[in-house]
Amino acid sequence: MTTIPETIKTPITIGGKEIPNRLFLAPLAGLGHVAMRQIIDEFGSCGLFFSEMCSARALPGENRLISPMFRWRDQEAKRLVMQIVGAAPLDMALAAERIEKEGLFGVDINFGCSVAGICKKESGAAVLRDPDRAEAIVREVRNATTLPLFVKYRTGWTDDPVFAADMARRFEDAGADALVFHPRVSPDRRSRPPKWQHIKAVKESVAIPVFGNGNVFTPADLARMVDTTGCDGVSLGRIAIARPFVFAEMLEGKTFGPEIYPQVALRFLDLVEEAFDAGYAVRLFKKFVLYFAANFKFGHPVFKQLAYADTLDGLRENVHQTFAEPLDLASTPNLNLFTG
Repeated sequence: MTTIPETIKTPITIGGKEIPNRLFLAPLAGLGHVAMRQIIDEFGSCGLFFSEMCSARALPGENRLISPMFRWRDQEAKRLVMQIVGAAPLDMALAAERIEKEGLFGVDINFGCSVAGICKKESGAAVLRDPDRAEAIVREVRNATTLPLFVKYRTGWTDDPVFAADMARRFEDAGADALVFHPRVSPDRRSRPPKWQHIKAVKESVAIPVFGNGNVFTPADLARMVDTTGCDGVSLGRIAIARPFVFAEMLEGKTFGPEIYPQVALRFLDLVEEAFDAGYAVRLFKKFVLYFAANFKFGHPVFKQLAYADTLDGLRENVHQTFAEPLDLASTPNLNLFTG
């Protein structure tokens, strides 16, 4: 059994606030919603939660009780970093002010999303094409809030760790309290493996904490990332969606039998039904099972079996039928499904 580095299990203070461990839910788009965070929280051991991506321009006018994205449970507020995306420093600053008024843990600036629709708006990873604007956004947000400030970003638009390290220094100078770094170039999205050595370059360029992100699926991956990069912690993305119990597995050494999979799928259905209207809940479940199915050797057929329905009751029936007999588990996640 792989031993988890002790540093991951130790508290860390960011922006004057202590976090119990250094294994976080990564900032994600369309996946880190309130229902997903709740099922992860029910298994325990996630050091800090990040919301799904919220539009900075829309956020000041959002009603947290009905917004599908700017939404949280009261009991998670003090452990939740709200992730914002936008093109204009003022929009991002106004969003940060609203987040602070709500009493949340912190603010995360998204410079990592490489989806075409976001980049066309000159947001997300597209901001990295204009380093001065990226720095200005961080500085404006820093001036607008006293909350811990995170920046999630990629290597950039070319495979240049020097650029990534330079941006890290600029973000630190502008007031960022911590970085979440994903070492892939933006055009690749996930078509090539992340270059963990770039995390080391970023870590060595700044004094603030740096959290590595990218292809950490097992305890061995976690140990290797920390050992080879010197990062201060790790953010888990797709694996946390596929296995909401992964934090408990890695940090507490818990093991789960085959029965956990139908239990997770049914519990997730209950949570999305409680949080959202039926149509949206169905869409979120189908998005979830694309990642969830990566746990199994024959993941593509499992995904089709689980997703082939347009009602919540139909999806529940699919779960019961799919898991009527135990399914063969994959030794590592099916990365073809993880590209979704």
